Amino acid sequence: MTQLFVPGSFRLDRMRNASAQVFDHLRERIISLDLKPGVQLQRDELAAYFDLSSTPVRDALTRLGEEGLVDIVPKQSTAVRAIDVESARQAHFLRLSLELEIVHMLAQAPSPQFVSTLENIVSQQALALSHRDFATFAQADQAFHRQMFVAAQAETLWHWMRRQSGQLDRLRRLHLPIKDKAANVLVDHASIVAAIAGGDAKGAQRNVRKHLSGTLTQLDTIRAEHPDWLLPE
Repeated sequence: MTQLFVPGSFRLDRMRNASAQVFDHLRERIISLDLKPGVQLQRDELAAYFDLSSTPVRDALTRLGEEGLVDIVPKQSTAVRAIDVESARQAHFLRLSLELEIVHMLAQAPSPQFVSTLENIVSQQALALSHRDFATFAQADQAFHRQMFVAAQAETLWHWMRRQSGQLDRLRRLHLPIKDKAANVLVDHASIVAAIAGGDAKGAQRNVRKHLSGTLTQLDTIRAEHPDWLLPE
């Protein structure tokens, strides 16, 4: 059985806040599906893994609990929580609202350099998909959407939204390898870029709406493929 937290395998940046690093690392491993629902997060094991005292580990676990990514039973256990679909729906509503406004703004004054950046990211995704490298594909997907926020001078909103989107991001990552999902993402991204480049604000919004709605319309398929990953509704 693979050991999930091998002592000495994580290198702490002593110039940054320790608790924030623990939180960021564990959150990313949960969202990337590396840590499955039910995995126990033992404080002493994590303290050895991060080479820290239990205090920053406890603080990080508390933040993960507040985000709904772990279940904490005080003085007993902490375990990775299954995906809360209702929270994912709320995050989807938030993300859609923001991205509709952002692509509308970007299409009104398209920048060739920005369009080229998005096209390069789509090419990276196509290469990752050709190798069935869904981890790299997912990272490029996040980069694609983040670049739109950066171009709209709203990167702070991107980071804030991401903190609300843990459940949705897990659901989207779970959906990615199923059937034609990744290929459809490529088509959607290319359509969004083309609409922005052509100054078609309404077309860009239409493509974003289609793109972001894909996962939540396939919940039955995702649940059938991964019944242990989603909380019962």
